[in-house]
Amino acid sequence: MEFRSLVESRSSVRTYQKKPVEEEKLNYVLECARLAPSWANGQCWRFVVIRDPDVRKKVAATSLLNRWLKTAPVILVACADPKESGTRNGLHYFCVDVGIAFEHIVLAAADVGLGTCWLGAFDEKQVKTVLGIPKQIRVVALSPLGYPAKRTSLFGKIIKTIARSKRRKPLEDFVHYDHW
Repeated sequence: MEFRSLVESRSSVRTYQKKPVEEEKLNYVLECARLAPSWANGQCWRFVVIRDPDVRKKVAATSLLNRWLKTAPVILVACADPKESGTRNGLHYFCVDVGIAFEHIVLAAADVGLGTCWLGAFDEKQVKTVLGIPKQIRVVALSPLGYPAKRTSLFGKIIKTIARSKRRKPLEDFVHYDHW
């Protein structure tokens, strides 16, 4: 797929088919994350791949907003070891590093017909407890991974409306040339 078409085809999916994700597709999206750039090539990211239905339910139960997560065949938990990244001007680059790698996953998933939904609304402490994530590791984002359902759930439609997920600002609202 052409890159722009790929970017335009990607959307946040909140309703999934029960169909499992093939191992080769899962490995493809994870391999794409592995190839992402990072601070001093520290590759601080870690990913927890959750396929077990009981563990998915426990992770979904850590947030009222994310109860629907348990219906996805896979949940990806993007983590970072901040010691393997850096800080400059008060900005902690482990978030940037994981953000780049996770965006590689999101686009790679779309490339092979899988859906994702980048989630930042979660209780890090609870997620870490459920998954046994070490204290020094930070949880940066979560995403379901699977085949989008043919029909969007009512919850998905409501969230898309509230989030205005298809609306995009024009370039002149955020691009400045030569000075602010």
